[in-house]
Amino acid sequence: MTEILRLENVSKAFGGIHAVNDVSFTLQEGEIVGLIGPNGAGKTTLVNLITGVHPLTSGKVVFAGTDVSRQKPFQAARRGLARTFQIVQPFPEMSVLENVAAGSLFGGGRGGMAEAMQAARDELEFVGLGHVAEQPAALLSLPNRKRLELAKSLAMKPKVLLLDEVNAGLNAAEIDGALELIRKIAARGITIILIEHLMKVVLSISQRILVLHHGELIAQGDPQAVVNDPRVVEAYLGAKFAARFATPIAEGASNG
Repeated sequence: MTEILRLENVSKAFGGIHAVNDVSFTLQEGEIVGLIGPNGAGKTTLVNLITGVHPLTSGKVVFAGTDVSRQKPFQAARRGLARTFQIVQPFPEMSVLENVAAGSLFGGGRGGMAEAMQAARDELEFVGLGHVAEQPAALLSLPNRKRLELAKSLAMKPKVLLLDEVNAGLNAAEIDGALELIRKIAARGITIILIEHLMKVVLSISQRILVLHHGELIAQGDPQAVVNDPRVVEAYLGAKFAARFATPIAEGASNG
C-alpha cells in the first residue's frame, strides 16, 4: 500500500492547554480508519490541524509526499484533503444543487460553472439526493443534510476524506444507510478517516482504529485489539471502573 498522509509529532497548544500533543501516525491509500476518544480528546482539533484550520504549534503534516504543515483550508481542499463538519450548516437559501456546485468550484478545480454544476448533479445522484437537487437546502431533513455534506465534499475530488461525526443524530436505519454510503465512497479509492462516537459503527467499518485521550495518541491498530486495550478501557471508564468491569467495551458500548 502507498502512504497518502503522515503526521509527525503534531502538537497544538491554545495558551497553556495542549489540545493535541505529539501525535504521529500514517494513513495508507484506500484505508478506512476510525478516530475515537472520549469527549474533549482532541479529535476535531486534530482534523482542523490536518486541514489547515488551525496552525500547528509543532510537528509536521505530509500529504502525498508534500509537507503541507503551513497550508490554508482552501489549499488543503484543492490538494485533495476534504472534510465534513459535525454541525451541518448548508447555505439555506441556495438550492441543494447550488450548495454542491459551490464545493466543486471551491475545492474541485473545475473549469467553470457548467462543469461544476454537472459534477454536483453526479455527486447528488451518488448520495441519493438527485430527486431534491432543485429544492432549497433549508428544507432538507437531518439525514439528507448529512448526505448533502458528503456530496459537497465529494465534489471537491478528494483523495482523503475526513468525516467528523457523520452519524450524529441519526437513528439505526439511517446509520445503516450512511455506512453503506461510506463503503461506496471507499470503493471509489478515497481514503477515509472516520471520527465516530458509536463503537459498533467504528468496529463495523474501520480497518484500523486510532485512539486519542487528552490530546495524545494512546493506541492504534486492529479494531478489536485496540478497544480491548486496558489503556483504552481506562480512558473511557476511568481507572476505578475499568478495574471493576472486565467486559470489553467492544461488546456494544458507546464512547458517549
